[in-house]
Amino acid sequence: MRKMKLIALKDVCKINMGQSPNSSSYNDYGDGMPFFQGNADFGERYPITRVWCNTPTKIAQAEDILISVRAPIGALNYAKEECCIGRGLAAITPDRNKVSQDFIYWALKGKKAELNDKGNGSTFKAISRKILEETMIPDINFEQQHKCAENLEKIYGIIQNRRKELLALDDLIKARFVEMFGSIHESTKYPYIAVKDLTDVISGGTPSRDRSEYWYNGTIPWVKTTELQNDVIKNVDEHITESGLAGSSAKMVPIGTVLVAMYGQGKTRGMTAYLGIEASTNQACACILPSEKIDSMFMWKYFELSYDKLRSLAQGAGQPNLNGNMIKNFQVLVPPIELQKEFVSFVEQVDKSKVAVQKALDETQTLFDSLMQEYFG
Repeated sequence: MRKMKLIALKDVCKINMGQSPNSSSYNDYGDGMPFFQGNADFGERYPITRVWCNTPTKIAQAEDILISVRAPIGALNYAKEECCIGRGLAAITPDRNKVSQDFIYWALKGKKAELNDKGNGSTFKAISRKILEETMIPDINFEQQHKCAENLEKIYGIIQNRRKELLALDDLIKARFVEMFGSIHESTKYPYIAVKDLTDVISGGTPSRDRSEYWYNGTIPWVKTTELQNDVIKNVDEHITESGLAGSSAKMVPIGTVLVAMYGQGKTRGMTAYLGIEASTNQACACILPSEKIDSMFMWKYFELSYDKLRSLAQGAGQPNLNGNMIKNFQVLVPPIELQKEFVSFVEQVDKSKVAVQKALDETQTLFDSLMQEYFG
């Protein structure tokens, strides 16, 4: 469809830019109509009502397409009911005589990267009414529109189901832990022991980027916190040289080391990984070394299950961080080693299922992406 005729969004849709009402009209007890300020209020398909407004300024109608016009730009939901929209949103009402609503929804999804590129602003990137109005979409007949939307909806549904399967498998691991050992952090079955009393915890460093001899033709794997994705690390993005290792606080750590991200953007803080190779790390990684006192894989899974608790310990006004002492003093449930290994064996079986589901998810996502490219460029 890339060669098909295009038409501007303004020619087939009404665009209503949001405007925040006076804050004195906000309430959390249902007085007035639902008020949505931006992307933070969005659910999977419909926004989640947390705030109401009794003197709305800009109103979206039921079934309007809501689009985030401030960073992150381009997120989409449908309005479930009449609602007030703040300046972080715009409501798009397709002309049903000219265009399918679902087609417009998917067309805008296909334009997300383009809209982000057009955003401007020093503090928060945003797009204007004019940018939305002049967004070009394929000018095709109703039958083609419905076919596009139907195909994308089916594939997207499969993707969502695959993601739910992965979450269900994660829940299965958590349920098995509780079944075997009791509550993750409040069990009375077995003792809790500080990490420092089980093994050593160290951190790494970053060789100077100004010294090319520290990086050029490097062969030593160097792990950053962005690579900690609750997975086994066997490959890394960057490598350093022997000179880089010697000329910095970076250190080699062995296979079986558990890595915990002490700081990083977004969801990074508290993420974990298990080293499947010898490697060095940056200073933001806490490296929990293997020990005979506890199974390393069990230690890793315990930290993975403790993600929320770890994040709650972080300190700092701007960007809350963890530190080495927090990791060293973190209390780990330590059942008998044979039970640790039994749990690890169960996790390994579940992980095999997760690999199969992830492979199917990746293949379906590739198909979805190729169709979006075909339909909307």
